[in-house]
Amino acid sequence: MTSGALREPAERVGRSWTAALSVANGALWVGWYGPLQILLAVQAADLAPAGTPKETVLAWVTGAGAVVSLAANPLFGALSDRTTCRLGRRTPWIAAGAAGGAAALLLLSAAGSVWWLAAGWCLVQLTLNAAFAAVTAAVPDRVPRAQRGSVGGWLGAAQLLGVVVGTGLATAAGGTVAGYAACAVFTVAGVLPYVVRHRDLRLPVADRPPWEPRAFLAGFWPSPRRHPDLAWAWLTRFLINVSNSVVLLYLLYFLRDGLDRDDPEGGVLILTAVNGVTMLATVVVGGACSDRVGRRKPFVIWSGSLMAAATGLLALWQTWPGVVVAAALLGVGFGVFTSVDFALMTDVLPKARDRGKDLGVINIANSLPQVAAPAIAAPIVTHLGGYRVLYLTAAVIGLAGAALVTRIRGVD
Repeated sequence: MTSGALREPAERVGRSWTAALSVANGALWVGWYGPLQILLAVQAADLAPAGTPKETVLAWVTGAGAVVSLAANPLFGALSDRTTCRLGRRTPWIAAGAAGGAAALLLLSAAGSVWWLAAGWCLVQLTLNAAFAAVTAAVPDRVPRAQRGSVGGWLGAAQLLGVVVGTGLATAAGGTVAGYAACAVFTVAGVLPYVVRHRDLRLPVADRPPWEPRAFLAGFWPSPRRHPDLAWAWLTRFLINVSNSVVLLYLLYFLRDGLDRDDPEGGVLILTAVNGVTMLATVVVGGACSDRVGRRKPFVIWSGSLMAAATGLLALWQTWPGVVVAAALLGVGFGVFTSVDFALMTDVLPKARDRGKDLGVINIANSLPQVAAPAIAAPIVTHLGGYRVLYLTAAVIGLAGAALVTRIRGVD
């Protein structure tokens, strides 16, 4: 008989479970985006060696962290798939990853060199990805297919709030060290309700596959020929996230150097809040509507196209009002995309036994853009036309991602 941890879930989850997992997810994004939106950019500007542009330092640091994230998410997802702890497969990794991430954020706050900055950010990525892989895998473990759009919407709303709260904490804390400390405390506090109040599904030792190193490593390459829907879904998410990452990466510098804003940090906070409000207005509704009509692809096509149009607007209307309008439209599109694309991803998973690992591979489409975005953005900003060309390029990439979702055959 198949254990409960490996069955396809049939019973709908309650509001308490969804809320606790969503808060835990949002707390992890606080740990990521407080640094990404504000703190790392400030430290990169302070620590950049003479003659080295701050943009280059920030690109190098975030790119190194993203490389760690590429490996960490599928690795910890696979390890959680094999975990037979009495606390369950996912909960131990959520708790340990959040605690380790908080410690890494405190270490990062004391960075005195570019190398220290890069090493600290890599450690943050390693630990928080351990927790994130387990949080993500908990959804297909417990949520039936017909409810995943709605649950994905709440997770997406928490993700957005995590970005807003992280940016707010980093801005309002009163300094780099205080900003990191505030993000670290919030990260730990946010995962506690889920870890303490909700029992995880336990994998019996008898259901754990035998340890075979070659098979374990081979499992990280899900063949596009055997699983074409998974491959097309991955590519769709990757391209749209590359577009979004390009927009976010140099936002602080764009406001400071491109629009000559007197308070670029405050401008980032305003734009994040505008983006957050419009995303909140669509993220839960989009997922619920997708569940109701039983279709995913039309929502992804529409939302990806809207995001591409908003990104193009950044290139064509480079004023403060234009940036605010673009931020609002990006929020509308990304809200729908976040919830529906997450549900689509869980719908194309090949095996229940490998949910954590497969979602970890899929989540590479979230972290790899952090490597690709600096590689695309840095040369364009510094040598190939500046921010106008950068945002036009990002719009084309996002539109391509929206179009490729039509290649998925196994999902309506």
